[in-house]
Amino acid sequence: MTSWLLLATADAANGVASGAPEGGLFDLDATLPLMAVQVVLLTFILNALFFRPVGRAVEEREGYVATSRADAKQKLAQAQRLEADLTDQLKEARLEAQKLIVEAEQESDKLYREALAVAQAESIAVREQSRREIEAEREQALSALQGQAERLGTLIVDRLLAAQ
Repeated sequence: MTSWLLLATADAANGVASGAPEGGLFDLDATLPLMAVQVVLLTFILNALFFRPVGRAVEEREGYVATSRADAKQKLAQAQRLEADLTDQLKEARLEAQKLIVEAEQESDKLYREALAVAQAESIAVREQSRREIEAEREQALSALQGQAERLGTLIVDRLLAAQ
């Protein structure tokens, strides 16, 4: 109390009216605890109404993002494994297709050669048959011509002898 009195006398000496204290930088009356209680109460209210729900929403979103990111990494890894598997299968399929193409070419070449050999054998057989037929017809024609030549010869001789 004495300090209040000293302050009051000091203010009076400085020319300040001695009634209610003039608000300074630090007024130590009931306003300071009241303001402290208001700040704490406002903090609790804001925390309960805004900060906790927003914090929960942020935490939920962070959790969702984390799980989504983990799922995306797993799906990416799975997609990469599938891509590698499909690439291997594609390589194998290409090799198999190339083998099939080579085998088909070899088979068609073999069939072509067999068909060519059969055609050549048939053409040789037909040519030989035709040569034999032509030879037989030639022999037949020659024998027929010889027979006619002998008849004509005998006919000429007979006519010549008959004419004499």
